[in-house]
Amino acid sequence: MSRVLASKITAANAELITHNHLDAVGEFFAPDYAVHLTSQRMALGHDGVRRILRMYRRAFPDLQIEVEILVSAKDRVAWQRTFRATHTGAFKGFPATGRPITWREMVTSRFQDGLIAEDWLISDLAERLLLARKK
Repeated sequence: MSRVLASKITAANAELITHNHLDAVGEFFAPDYAVHLTSQRMALGHDGVRRILRMYRRAFPDLQIEVEILVSAKDRVAWQRTFRATHTGAFKGFPATGRPITWREMVTSRFQDGLIAEDWLISDLAERLLLARKK
């Protein structure tokens, strides 16, 4: 079962980020999907996932991703992704720098009925955006 869940992580990133197929959100995420960030839990659901993906695409239109599965067991997959893009649009208070940027995220995903129900996410994007502004 854990290999199936790990392959869902890879497929979700390919469809939603690489190919920008936002209509596929329901194939990968539970309707009541939530993400846990460093300081808060956000209930996003399908509309929230689409909104976040659009926000990333506006700021980083050439966004590319690599996914590495670290551990999968039972109903969870711990994984890392590396993003590469050019920062051409404003993002969460950071004005566009026009510079290439690379950042990493560590994620643990919990599945329910074959769909991602929750993610716990740690990202170094803010740090990378600060560094890009200083160059």
